[in-house]
Amino acid sequence: MNNLIMTIMKDKPIPTLTLSDYTILRDLTKSPPDAKTVKEVAQLSKELDRAIVNKEDKIDANIVRIQSHVEIEDIVAKRKMKIQIVLPSQSDIKVQKVSVLAPLSIALIGFKEGDEVDWEMPAGVRSLRIISVTNADRT
Repeated sequence: MNNLIMTIMKDKPIPTLTLSDYTILRDLTKSPPDAKTVKEVAQLSKELDRAIVNKEDKIDANIVRIQSHVEIEDIVAKRKMKIQIVLPSQSDIKVQKVSVLAPLSIALIGFKEGDEVDWEMPAGVRSLRIISVTNADRT
């Protein structure tokens, strides 16, 4: 059974973050905006613990970051959607701006185009494929 767990962990992609995103996200885990996000903050903290952190100029342009515009596909449902990952204060689902503390954003941040991720959403575990990532130049 331990071998199975190790195989699953080994096959799960490791998130890659910029130092600035890592710092912002880590600060959010230390002082979450409200009590409703406790579970999400714990999930985000686990992802940050295993993340690779690089300088801004050392990270691929197709990696999902804070402010990224992302097109994803639910692999099972074959449904596509476009979102932007934003800070909690900027979130507005009406215009597809999803907080970094939302389960969907936690599932995507730090991964790149072509990656497939499984993540626990309120409706159950979903398999998502990252189709495209657009990042504004932040230098």
